[in-house]
Amino acid sequence: MIELRHLKTLVALRDTGSLVEAADRLFLTQSALSHQIKDLEERLNCSLFIRKTKPPRFTSAGRRLLALADEAIPLFRSTERDIARLAGGEAGRLHICIECHSCFQWLIPCIDRYRGNWPEVELDLTGGFNFAPLPALVRGDLDLVITSDPVDLPGIEYVPLFSYEAMLAVDKQHVLANKSFVVAADLQGQVLITYPVDRDRLDVFTGFLDPADMEPLEVRTAELTPMMVQLVASGRGVACLPSWALTEYTNSQTVLAKKMGQGGLWSTLYAAIREDQKDTPFMEDFLVTAIDTCFTHLAGIRHVAKG
Repeated sequence: MIELRHLKTLVALRDTGSLVEAADRLFLTQSALSHQIKDLEERLNCSLFIRKTKPPRFTSAGRRLLALADEAIPLFRSTERDIARLAGGEAGRLHICIECHSCFQWLIPCIDRYRGNWPEVELDLTGGFNFAPLPALVRGDLDLVITSDPVDLPGIEYVPLFSYEAMLAVDKQHVLANKSFVVAADLQGQVLITYPVDRDRLDVFTGFLDPADMEPLEVRTAELTPMMVQLVASGRGVACLPSWALTEYTNSQTVLAKKMGQGGLWSTLYAAIREDQKDTPFMEDFLVTAIDTCFTHLAGIRHVAKG
């Protein structure tokens, strides 16, 4: 009567707090998701959550099913993982490189969780800030690269992890502090603080300044996100950072975060892998673990529609 898909639907509804976002997470239409919930309620002859509340408020029956889901879904995944090992997919190498400085925030918890599930996989992690990681992936020196800049390379596939909004961090007394969003021309007289990477790998240039043919007054670099935020907070410049990297600083009112353009500046983060490793069980499970960890630890990100 109760199916695994029903449990996943209720968990998605609880975690997102919205029918629209839950449908997006499950790659369903809102109509299909609503029909699935209604079908389950008819099977059980009871309501599972109270409509027209945001976030949805679950009934006693709904909370009981969520408790079941929290027990059952991890057991299903653990069993699938064990079967993959029995099928001979437990050993392997996973050398990971990240191009995104802020990714340590979710990648370290992901790796910690993954190590416990795949102890036989040889894991290594490096930052691709001083060399070109994608050619190294093609050569076989690396096995996975976290990047927001997919490049068409032979034998390489890009698996979307999530979409994120890049925002402009400014200090509380900044001339841009009262604007609801900034435009490219607003940065012409500003010192722009960035990570020490080529400008063609920075969203603020490729997706914001370059299309408008604008340049900042000056570019200053800093290697660590906290260092960049402190420079911004002390009035030394502005910085474009992923919204999740700014959450703790905006919550503490250390800096303000401004939309870049009226619709915001959105990018997608990918896991680049070699096509010959795509279907190996240890790689498949790492990608599932990575996506789960992202949505557990990061605020304001979106699922990427399949296909």
